[in-house]
Amino acid sequence: MHIVTPAITSYMTELLPQRHPVLLRMEERARENGFPIIGPLVGTWLSQLARLTGARRIMELGSGFGYSALWFADVLGSDAEIICTDGDADNRRYAEDAFSEVGVRPRITFHTGDALRLFADTPGDFDLIFCDIDKHEYPDAYRAAFPRLRAGGVLVFDNALWSGRMLEGDESADTRGVEEVNRLAFGDAACHASHVPIRDGLLVCTARGE
Repeated sequence: MHIVTPAITSYMTELLPQRHPVLLRMEERARENGFPIIGPLVGTWLSQLARLTGARRIMELGSGFGYSALWFADVLGSDAEIICTDGDADNRRYAEDAFSEVGVRPRITFHTGDALRLFADTPGDFDLIFCDIDKHEYPDAYRAAFPRLRAGGVLVFDNALWSGRMLEGDESADTRGVEEVNRLAFGDAACHASHVPIRDGLLVCTARGE
């Protein structure tokens, strides 16, 4: 099920300004290998969100080969900190080479291993947390990450509308995880939740604060 019709997606994509050659190369790599990335529409939206919220400390739970981190790094100052996580050391090596080529590697730290364990071992709070790990882990990610947002901070989950699988009788663990995290966020009095229906849908969770 398409969340947005392909024609509208193509229209919006065609309006985007020219992207950095490294991003274009990453997009081609993703197409050739069937590797899921957020794509330029979500990347543009996330970079705008980082700018609007004045984010200076960002955590990524599930970074793949660094595509989303480059979108964040493009709009953040040299004093910003982005922490990436992925279970594949090859993804880390590819990402760090890309960060160096773009000139943003000093502000990005990339850890290899289980994202939630790495997150638990990383001290401090965050302005923005982006989650794109296995979907059955989304509820655990919400419980771990939301309390560690600063007041007004934002937690974003990718694939939050999951191609409508929850409306088609899919009972897989990943679909149940997406359903549960949506209900957790919208049922949490401390959270202002909304969906952004681009690509496969984003769940946006803002900490209300005191």
